[in-house]
Amino acid sequence: MIVTNSIQMLKKLQYPTGLFAAASAKKTGYDKAWIRDNIYASLGFEAINDIQTLTKTYRALLDLMKQHEYKIDWMVKQPEPKEKHRYIHARYNPLTGEELKEEWGNKQNDAIGALLFKIGELTGKKIKILRSEHDKIIVQKLVDYLEAIEYWNDKDNGMWEEQEELHASSIGACIAGLKAVKNIVEVKDELIKNGERALNKLLPRESETKEADLALLSLIYPYDVVTDSQRNKILYNVHTKLEKNKGVIRYKDDKYYNNGRGEAEWTMGIAWLAVIYKNLNEKKYREYILKSKRLMNEKGELPELYFAHEGKHNENSPLGWAQSLYVVAAA
Repeated sequence: MIVTNSIQMLKKLQYPTGLFAAASAKKTGYDKAWIRDNIYASLGFEAINDIQTLTKTYRALLDLMKQHEYKIDWMVKQPEPKEKHRYIHARYNPLTGEELKEEWGNKQNDAIGALLFKIGELTGKKIKILRSEHDKIIVQKLVDYLEAIEYWNDKDNGMWEEQEELHASSIGACIAGLKAVKNIVEVKDELIKNGERALNKLLPRESETKEADLALLSLIYPYDVVTDSQRNKILYNVHTKLEKNKGVIRYKDDKYYNNGRGEAEWTMGIAWLAVIYKNLNEKKYREYILKSKRLMNEKGELPELYFAHEGKHNENSPLGWAQSLYVVAAA
């Protein structure tokens, strides 16, 4: 029943275009469409084998890339200077496909890696995402774009849209994406190896300034680009340094929704751990599924976060990303 309710909540976040809002809250801007959030929101529909919703979302994302194809071409042909506005944007108006041009952390290489990863993975599962030769050309151009920006050596804003650094989660997403589309388009082996060398140099850290980080869970699921030893170290750091009573903090001293008593606790971290442990440790899986349910509000929603040492959550509820990860874990 909870899975059905979660799917219904996710469907309410989907616009007629096929794109998902990050959450229902308009005041915070979460009614807009992030590339990454759309990919994570779609995971729940993949878990229940809703192919129609999946294809609609990924084709909408491909259409976004076509709408802004000139930017991809520009970067591929002329990689320098690497100014922020030249990167593929991370957030769009979900109805018009227009970029939201505020000055913010829009260099998010992991979003492109994530898009390639799911296009490649779903195609490998015989789900027809690509409709035309133009769709395939876009996939090739995204590969060429990652090469042009030298993703393995490119300081981006990362999953949390903050300071520019080399992020392990961004590099790992790009590696996974490039591997996934090798059977669709041309991907140079060295392009993947460059990323693997950079990733192994960074791990188990997320970046120069962050040791433990919630974003590193993505390297375990969905990307599966770490060794067992690296996976275990990431999980150890998350459990011992980030996990709290009402969720998982993103990293130590996170200022986002910090109430002065501590970092905000993200519910999706608990659902994410449930997904990871689903095929790894049944006892821990059950623990985190139950904990996910306890974090739902009276409407059955998983909000973005709870304030530290409070029973109160913020207005971004339900967070599509969190609700979708719960579906993956529970389905």
